Amino acid sequence: MNLLLFIVAGLMCVAGALGVILAKQPVHQVLSTVFNFIGLAALFLSLSAEFMAVIQMIVYGGAVMILFLFVIALMTVRKDPMERDAGKLSGQAVAGWSIGGAVLLLLAVVGLVGKASDQPMPPVKFEEFGTVYSFGRELLTTHVLAFELTAFVLMVAVIGVVILVGRQKA
Repeated sequence: MNLLLFIVAGLMCVAGALGVILAKQPVHQVLSTVFNFIGLAALFLSLSAEFMAVIQMIVYGGAVMILFLFVIALMTVRKDPMERDAGKLSGQAVAGWSIGGAVLLLLAVVGLVGKASDQPMPPVKFEEFGTVYSFGRELLTTHVLAFELTAFVLMVAVIGVVILVGRQKA
């Protein structure tokens, strides 16, 4: 039964990913992403990680996809072409590219300088796997930088959408 759930969930994930790539309409791409997230939640269930499955559905299937739908709805409100000088870079564009390059360089340096441990990974304690305690401990100790960077990227994306939608014609 567990193997059957794993196979069906894996096929759902692949079908959802293909739907994201092949769909022409952005709304259909978002719905395919939700289908993919349901498959991922089923994969977590096949691994006996019930908490992760619920979090996958609540956070990604619910909140993030609703955010994406709002972004798509806001981006398609006006059909006016945005004013833009094709040959000139504004000061904001130069600043944005500079900050992005600096962040990329910082991440590359951290990735290259980060120490590789010679010790083997500790064995997984299956009685703790997928629990709220183990998830919270790993998220807020081992993976806190990735967690904070993800929150920052989502915040920048939302601010970018608000700026793009809020532009008024002069």
